[in-house]
Amino acid sequence: MKSTRRHVPAVVAIFLLVGCAQPADELVELRHFPLDELSEIIARQSVNIDRETSVDGNGSLQITAVEPIVIRLCALSDIDVEDATLVYRARVRTAEVRGRVYLEMLCHFPELGEFFSRDLLSPLSGTTDWSVEETPFFLQQGQNPDSVKLNLVVEGTGTAWIDDVHLLRGPPAGQ
Repeated sequence: MKSTRRHVPAVVAIFLLVGCAQPADELVELRHFPLDELSEIIARQSVNIDRETSVDGNGSLQITAVEPIVIRLCALSDIDVEDATLVYRARVRTAEVRGRVYLEMLCHFPELGEFFSRDLLSPLSGTTDWSVEETPFFLQQGQNPDSVKLNLVVEGTGTAWIDDVHLLRGPPAGQ
């Protein structure tokens, strides 16, 4: 029993190094949306540009929700990617949110329909500072969406800001 315990820390250390060793440069930016102009945004209801609250100092999209709302930020139809991981990453902050705020990515496939990925593991609530939020969508060989939609969901009421949105391509799941 003693010899097994002696090797446990070494095994855990190796697992952490191997499991967390995903270099950031394996992600390739497909699109960047700074969200400092309303012209970039599809949904215009309950949103405005906040020049005072921003990650990059150029403004962010402020959402004031008096009821649950899905803010459709952008829709892309010229993405040519398969056998990869799509990652929707953004900076988000909240104020007095009652409910949950999270990212949602919708991928549409010809003849199959629309499928979603939601960042339900780390939704924001209450009042928070800027945090990096992301949600992945795992594509297998032959799965190439003809459109990708990026949304911010507010399940409740309060104020949320979103800034510095990226759509990234990474290696397939498990690689």
